[in-house]
Amino acid sequence: MLDAKTIDAIAEEIIAKMRAGESAPAPAAPSQPRRDAAVPAQPPASRPQGGIAQGEMEDITSAAHKAVPTLRDPADYDALIRMKGRTSARIGVGRCGPRVLTQTMLTLRADHALARDAVFTDVDPAFLEKNGLFSVQTNCADKNTHITRPDLGRQLSGEAVKTIGEKCQKNPDVQIIVSDGLSSKAIEANVENALPAIVEGLRSRGLSVGTPFFIRFGRVAAEDAVAELLGAKVVCILIGERPGLGTAESMSAYICYDAKVGQPEARRTVVSNIHKGGISSVEAGAYIAELIKKIYDAKASGVELKQ
Repeated sequence: MLDAKTIDAIAEEIIAKMRAGESAPAPAAPSQPRRDAAVPAQPPASRPQGGIAQGEMEDITSAAHKAVPTLRDPADYDALIRMKGRTSARIGVGRCGPRVLTQTMLTLRADHALARDAVFTDVDPAFLEKNGLFSVQTNCADKNTHITRPDLGRQLSGEAVKTIGEKCQKNPDVQIIVSDGLSSKAIEANVENALPAIVEGLRSRGLSVGTPFFIRFGRVAAEDAVAELLGAKVVCILIGERPGLGTAESMSAYICYDAKVGQPEARRTVVSNIHKGGISSVEAGAYIAELIKKIYDAKASGVELKQ
């Protein structure tokens, strides 16, 4: 074992070398980039490459950022770019030994943070007011209960039943509901454009539309209780889907004819993947209106619609 005097001498020698290194000129930059550097693979000079203005901060969760491969020296760069343009999956990702690059890890962590925010934050009340949606709540008392007790998210609270009964039109052809589900960000990103497109599309097809409203802490089957309460022939709930690492803003529409509490899920018709990287909200709204008219005329939804 080294004594204290020897340890002090070794420490002084290390400090002296560090000070000498600080005053020494910096070594010349290597001619080749480091293989573990967290930078995208450089395309040939003939290919245009995007960038950001000086002083701006790049959004590492943006589609443009993710579209740049981090795989070095791909056999066919153009083919890789075309593949990345068709999917949000993480392909063309480079590695340094067994680990992913720093850039990839930072993007993963940023996407995970967006997903958590989508689940654990509430829809802004100002957004609901702007879109003319009054709010009611299920039997979930808080966000933790909403996540851990899906059964309570399917049930309307007593106060909700009273409010809906007072404010909503009875016996409409179609009743539209908006709910946070598992992504508040999906609602804020899509409803403003999708909801008017659905309402106008239905009215232009001669269907009466009930009073749209918002259900906080809701699950899909909450629409069944609303349909029974209001006597709606068709009910449609626009709800935030469970976010992933591809997007935290995906919304779906679940549509059902003559919905009843406790019915099988197979009776629902679903339009999913509504977000800026999937079906745009305006396009989805127009399609949903057309689909609801088809369901209304056929008096069937889900698997029954195809029989």
